[in-house]
Formats: sequence, C-alpha cells, structure tokens
Amino acid sequence: MARRLAREAEAFPDVVELSSGGFGTLATPVPGGRVHGVAVRADSVEIGVVVRFGRPLPEITAEMRRRLAPLAAGRTIHISVEDVIAGLGDGAESG
Repeated sequence: MARRLAREAEAFPDVVELSSGGFGTLATPVPGGRVHGVAVRADSVEIGVVVRFGRPLPEITAEMRRRLAPLAAGRTIHISVEDVIAGLGDGAESG
C-alpha cells in the first residue's frame, strides 16, 4: 500500500517530491527498505510532500486526499506540505 500511495502522490502535477519530514518520521518499513514520504498507520496515512508554488495549498491537499482515498483501505489521509518551491518549470527537478 505504501509504495502505491507514494507512486500516485508523486504523479500529481503540483508535487515536486515526497518528504519524510524534518525528523524522518514520514516513512513506512517495507521488505527491502523504507518508503519515504508515506507513513501508513493502523487508522491513518500521512503523506509528506514538497509542492510547486502556484495553487492554493488547501486546494492541492483536498485533491490529493480525494484521489488517494480509494488506495488507503478506509484510513484517514493526512497530507503534510513540508515545503513549497518557486521557480520550477515543467519537468524540473528540485535538487
């Protein structure tokens, strides 16, 4: 579930990359490593994102919650905007 949520979250046009948060707590252990930027818990999922400057953040996070909900197996989805990046053109990488 964590890997699929990560792939789908990264596919959003406003998302530059996923973020594990300041202390690295937004991650899920999986066979072979960890999925950074997605924390799957018993009753919720938290996804940390870095987004492009432009659209209102509540609009971005609401759209993400709506589109990711079917993948979360009934868990509440929390989107944590960890950073906003300005000046990126289409297809630009952040760092």
